[in-house]
This record gives sequence, C-alpha cells and structure tokens, in this order.
Amino acid sequence: MAEILIAGGGIGGLAAALGIARNNSGHHVTVLERRDAFSELGAGIQLGPNAFHALDRLGVGEAVRERAVHIDELRLMDGTTDKRIAVMPLTGGYRERFGNPYAVVHRGDLYQALLDACRAAPAVTLAAGFTVTSYEQDATGVTAVTDTGRRFTGTALIGADGIRSAIRRQLVGDGEPRVSGHTIYRSVIPMELVPEELRWNTVTLWAGPKWHFVHYPIAGGTHLNLAATRDNGARDAVVGRPAERAHVLDRFPELGETARRLLELGADWKEWVLCDRDPVDTWTDGRVALLGDAAHPMLQYAAQGACMALEDAVVIGSLLDAPEEDTVQRLEKYNAERHDRTARTQLVAREMGTRLYHPSGPEAQARNAMMSALSADDLYDKVAWLHGERVAG
Repeated sequence: MAEILIAGGGIGGLAAALGIARNNSGHHVTVLERRDAFSELGAGIQLGPNAFHALDRLGVGEAVRERAVHIDELRLMDGTTDKRIAVMPLTGGYRERFGNPYAVVHRGDLYQALLDACRAAPAVTLAAGFTVTSYEQDATGVTAVTDTGRRFTGTALIGADGIRSAIRRQLVGDGEPRVSGHTIYRSVIPMELVPEELRWNTVTLWAGPKWHFVHYPIAGGTHLNLAATRDNGARDAVVGRPAERAHVLDRFPELGETARRLLELGADWKEWVLCDRDPVDTWTDGRVALLGDAAHPMLQYAAQGACMALEDAVVIGSLLDAPEEDTVQRLEKYNAERHDRTARTQLVAREMGTRLYHPSGPEAQARNAMMSALSADDLYDKVAWLHGERVAG
C-alpha cells in the first residue's frame, strides 16, 4: 500500500487527505500536524459555489451546508456616506448559473466537517504533535523529518503547512511572506446583541479611504462576524494579538452612522497584519508538492483562500489515483493545472484591496460610478471565472 504524507492538518491538509483517500483505494494517507490536537482557530469564512463543488467532490458538501448561512446578497457600500454602491443577488439566477450557493460559515464548522470525515476514513491516519521541518528524497520515496528527528517515509509528501511553510522554505526558498501593510481587526459577537434592523442576511462591505469594514452572520445565524481592515503601512507580521476596543474604533473615524453602529458592537477584538506571497511557477520538487497557502497564499479580499485550497485537494486527489511510478509526473501535472488559476486569484485579491476597497477622492467616485452602473448579470459575468469553476475529481 502506497503511503502519502501530508505536512499540516489545517483545512487544506485535511481536504487533501480526503481527496486522496476517496480516490485511491490502494493508498494510505498520514497527516502530520504540529499542534498537539487537530483544531482550527479563527472566525468567519466565505465559501463561493466553487468551494461547494469541491466540498461535494470530497464528500462533505452537505455537512458544510448544514452548518453554513446561505447569503442573499453581497453588498458594496460607501462607508463614509452609508450609500449603497452595488448589490449582487445570490439567490435565484446566481444559484442557477453557478449551481451552488454562496455561504458563510464559522471556520471551525468547516474544519469540523473535514475532520469528522477524515476520522471516519480507514485510509487516513491523523498524527498530532509532529512538526515537519524538512524533507529528504530519492528515486524510491520521500521522508518527512520532524523537529524531534522522527522520520516518516512515503511515496509523496504534500506541504499543506501554511503561509510560513517549512516545506516551501526548502522547495522554493523565497524567504518570509510579503507584509501587505494592512491590519485587520476581527470580532465575533452574539446576534442577540445586534439591533434587529441590522441583522442582515448579507455579506456587507463598507469601503472607505484606505480602509474597509465587512460583516456577515455565521454559526447558523447565531453570531455576527466583524472584520475591519486599515491600510496603515504596518511593517511587522502580527497574528491574533488582542486589541483594545477603543483602539479599533479610533482607527476608523470616517465611518458613517450605520457602519459605526455595527463596529461599536465589537468586543474582544484581535488583530492581524495581512501577508501574502508573489506567485511562483513551480510548487513541486520530485515527490514533494505544495498545496493551499503553502503554494499560493493570498490576501482575503477575493474571499478565495480556503476555496482555492479545497480545489487543490480535489485535483491532487484525482491525479494521485495512479501507480507509484507515476507520482512525480502526476505532481507536476497538478502544479501545471492549478498554477494559472491560483496566481490570477492572488493578484486579483491584491488589486481588489487597492482599486475596489480602499480608494479615496476622485478614484473612489470613479469606483462608485463604475460599480453602480453594473447590473446583476454584469456582476455575475465578472465573477464567473472564479465562482463558476468546477474542478474535476
């Protein structure tokens, strides 16, 4: 029985394990997670129709739909004037065109669906407490080396160990992630604290000069996810640092009345400085390949980071349904099939952060005029390349 190793037990790593296990009756997968337990931190996450298509291929689509809030609209608002700029309906014609809903879910709920499926799969072993720091390989196999010197050998190694991937460091060697200069503040609050007139079943984005504010319901509608981002030139990466409520409110003095009412509801804020990397052409080295944020980390502005990892998992699972001697060629094909789409998404996410969410003055006025002139069908056409993808698996 062929042994496939996965470094990293996050969303991408578990999805890859499912993709391989479901397509390969003769393969066994071992997921090596650095933490002492398989768990997921974080708050809300947006899932486009392309993500649900991938989740269906992985066998967990229904489980995630049950945990998700199916959103009615995406709204782009002028955050300083409270005026609506553009609305993209997500029911009716949208679902007919793209074949699946647009939904939001607590990251932990998505993770739990993947974790439950992995635990139920005989071909998957979940091994916590193992930090993979490097790899060695020859013509017959690859060995994942951990920080304690423990070694795991298989026919392939998938690096799904995130934006600061140790596997990427050895394979690509492109140093630390690029610090975007944008700081995001996140809070999750009970929906019962939100005034009834503000309990919208939408993903709403308030755009302002060098900032934006997003909110949407999660956890079956029982909580509201708040995320406010400021282009403040931050130079150092920050991950989940507590932030005082007064500090967060002070960062967004230009907010209009409605958006400020929502921001003021936030509590127990945490902050991150957003990072990504430039696209690279090659994610493979013989029997080793990267997946998800280890391969193509992107800013949150296209709401597609997790969606791309789920697509990766479907593709790599289908391609590794092959004899062991074809492993290197199959990984190279995976790289080739996924590269252009993920690179485009990385760059579009950056562009959205500057041209769509954060302009000011005449540039903001031009944005408002351009976006407000688009019909629902126009908006669907613009996202079709992203939301309409149905990866084969």
